[in-house]
Amino acid sequence: MTVPADLKYTKDHEWARVEGDVVVIGISDHAQTELGDITFVELPPLGKTVEAGNELAVIESVKAASDIYAPVNGTVAEVNDALEGTPEAINESPYGDGWICKLKDCDLNGLDALMSDADYTAHIED
Repeated sequence: MTVPADLKYTKDHEWARVEGDVVVIGISDHAQTELGDITFVELPPLGKTVEAGNELAVIESVKAASDIYAPVNGTVAEVNDALEGTPEAINESPYGDGWICKLKDCDLNGLDALMSDADYTAHIED
């Protein structure tokens, strides 16, 4: 199971990566494996203001529908429109082409509350 060291993680299996002045959000390899084949992604609307821990998006798979939560406070600046036609990109590349959205105006101090790769690895092994 891949757990990149340059990301921060939530207990609910979202990841966050700072890229310039935005934070890119996705779900972990562990999460996509648990969900199975992803069939639909409900992306958040552009401009939506979110708080850490609140619902950001919904992913549907052959097994279940799962809420995706914002790992940090921010405003939706961009969504991965490609997921509307190819939601399976999350299964194929959860840390690459399968990103979900980008947040701007983030409280980057909120990243300090998230798990490191080592902490997340221990979390999913429990």
